[in-house]
Amino acid sequence: MIDVDSQERQLAELVAIYPAADQLAGRFAAAGHELHLVGGTVRDTLLYGRATGDLDFATSARPPETERILRGWVDDIWLTGARFGTVSARKDDVVFEVTTYRSDSYEPGSRHPDVRFGDDITTDLSRRDFTCNAMAVDLLHRRFVDPFGGLVDLQRRLLRTPLSAETSFADDPLRMVRLARFAAVLDADVDDDARAAATAMATQLSTISRERIRDELDKLVVAPAVARGLNLLCDTGLAAQFIPELPALRMQRDPAHHHKDVYAHTIAVVERCPADDLVLRLAALLHDIGKPATRRFVAGGNVTFHHHEVVGAKLARQRLTALRYPTRVVQQITELVRLHLRFHGYWGQGWTDSAVRRYVRDAGSPDQLRRLNLLTRADVTTQNERRARALQAAMDDLEWRIERLRQQEELDALRPPLNGHQIMAHLGLQPGPEVGEAYRFLLDARIERGPLSEAQGYELLDTWAAGRTS
Repeated sequence: MIDVDSQERQLAELVAIYPAADQLAGRFAAAGHELHLVGGTVRDTLLYGRATGDLDFATSARPPETERILRGWVDDIWLTGARFGTVSARKDDVVFEVTTYRSDSYEPGSRHPDVRFGDDITTDLSRRDFTCNAMAVDLLHRRFVDPFGGLVDLQRRLLRTPLSAETSFADDPLRMVRLARFAAVLDADVDDDARAAATAMATQLSTISRERIRDELDKLVVAPAVARGLNLLCDTGLAAQFIPELPALRMQRDPAHHHKDVYAHTIAVVERCPADDLVLRLAALLHDIGKPATRRFVAGGNVTFHHHEVVGAKLARQRLTALRYPTRVVQQITELVRLHLRFHGYWGQGWTDSAVRRYVRDAGSPDQLRRLNLLTRADVTTQNERRARALQAAMDDLEWRIERLRQQEELDALRPPLNGHQIMAHLGLQPGPEVGEAYRFLLDARIERGPLSEAQGYELLDTWAAGRTS
């Protein structure tokens, strides 16, 4: 909790954390320019006693002057953002950005601002997204600059915009998704004006690139208060603009039929997955998105969702691809969605060793197997404690059997006893579909029987080939 009355002490501690900032301020002052520590650097230092990313500065100097001040003092300098006012640099192990004061304006419907440099810190701060990010430290005069009450809002865990919410969101509609992201990261409430504006302006997200939205979703889904952020996305209609499958889980329930609240269950599963694994959290978010399309009412007041994991995997692939996720990440997540019910074939009836091997093989890499098991455990949100304990015990048993097999044989990289070259040489084949068929036959035999010698492999291969020619 931030003590508003200890502002001066916090300021002194903040500056002491970054001695390089003092040196930098002296260089700018000698050149006749102001320099402020700004944005997330100030917010995170007040919250956590340290910055959680690179240092951000704002200055009255234009980019060419900033470059001149930094040259010869920093170890590296990057000018890729100079036309937008930002010069990036590294001094020892500190990376920072110095940006000229801005007074940007946006044309309605435009994705990019008309970059205009400003002359004072207050105007610059007014163009930022939220008051908690619109605080600064005047490094030369050791003065805390907070024209919009960001420190009080941070102490209250309240998200507000410096200007009107409509103006702020019109400037950059991505700020509406950032609103949900910061609600999740800071476990913060959202003020009524910001909520109302996000609801009214949700469709303006169509002007924002999917990549920028994806990046905000990534930060939201691993945040401490992820439920708060996801609920805000759905309540305002923002989610419907880029991940409509999520609010669709809020299916209207027929009083005559019974099934659990799929949306609430999904949020619970996300929360139960480790926050340090983005792929797993996204898989949890999407694991049941096939349910609305597969819901069927059956006799006795029950509801079924047959094959929702297959439908869900297809929908997940489409959505993740639309959000421009890397191909590998798309594959990892969709496979977790497709396989998330596989364990239930083990529950209640047990599996043979060959079935356990197939489960491991289908999961893929050891990391994917770990994720699948964690997702399976998180998916158990039943209020029936006896059933929950039994399901967790069954997963314990499956993991024990996997480990036992791993100690007995090469389980994480299941391969047949012969490779493709050996198959071709033995059968006199050229590269082609037949080689692949033979390889899969031997792999299935390896999974079914366990480790096989090369001699056994050749014997099986002869049997396979004879069966094809008979």
